[in-house]
Amino acid sequence: MQQAVRMHSMSAVSRPDFIRQQYAFAAHIRDPQKNAPPAGIEDRRLAIYRELFFNNVEGFLSSSFPVLRQLLDEQSWLALARDFFARHHCHSPLFLEIPREFLTYLDEERGERASDPPFMRELAHYEWVELALSIAENEDLTAADADGDLLVGQPVLSTLAWPLVYHYPVHRIGPDFQPQQPQEQSVYLLVYRDCADEVGFIELNPVSARLFALLQEHPDRSGLSLLQQIAGELQHPQPDVVVQGGRNILEEWQRLGVVRGTALASQ
Repeated sequence: MQQAVRMHSMSAVSRPDFIRQQYAFAAHIRDPQKNAPPAGIEDRRLAIYRELFFNNVEGFLSSSFPVLRQLLDEQSWLALARDFFARHHCHSPLFLEIPREFLTYLDEERGERASDPPFMRELAHYEWVELALSIAENEDLTAADADGDLLVGQPVLSTLAWPLVYHYPVHRIGPDFQPQQPQEQSVYLLVYRDCADEVGFIELNPVSARLFALLQEHPDRSGLSLLQQIAGELQHPQPDVVVQGGRNILEEWQRLGVVRGTALASQ
């Protein structure tokens, strides 16, 4: 890495000929419309590399963002992939990092374009999350009591459960549903990976989203105290109804692997 940085910092004049040739070759492969090919290389040979490199990246984007790919026509999709390939400088050589790099490109480099679906960035993020969670390291290192009372004890969340908030209902977007305006209320989703390593999504309401947030913020508090806090925030006339509903949510989350159980007394 340090060697690469030193090479990049060299001026064009001080670089050895073979380094300048490599830079010219890479620039041409990335954006042949703006960068002339290196001298002395047959265009037929360069065409093979141009097609090979771009098709590899475009294919990986297509498999990582299948819904977005389906919603764009062929010309628009290829133009999007080509612009990413030409303009964005990835910071990782790993193919699995390309989707994250694509999100960075959308957020920081592409800019607002009238031709883009208004939900494109949020949809791309939603699709990326599934891949990211499927390969995420399981960091659940502390033991939990799977038979513990989720109201009396402190519920323990899985590190493979991630809350998401969007302006568009990205989980419902498809060819037959493409909203052009954000919703008045935020869309709360929970993505998780279960014990069989299957990724699932749950749509949350504001109350269940609040419960998950409190579980993250206060792992030392009991499920009952958190639900009583929510009942107070709602000024609900029957707090026991909120508590019972919350118990049902916690039990369902435990069944799905979102909640692992309760903290052990020794912790």
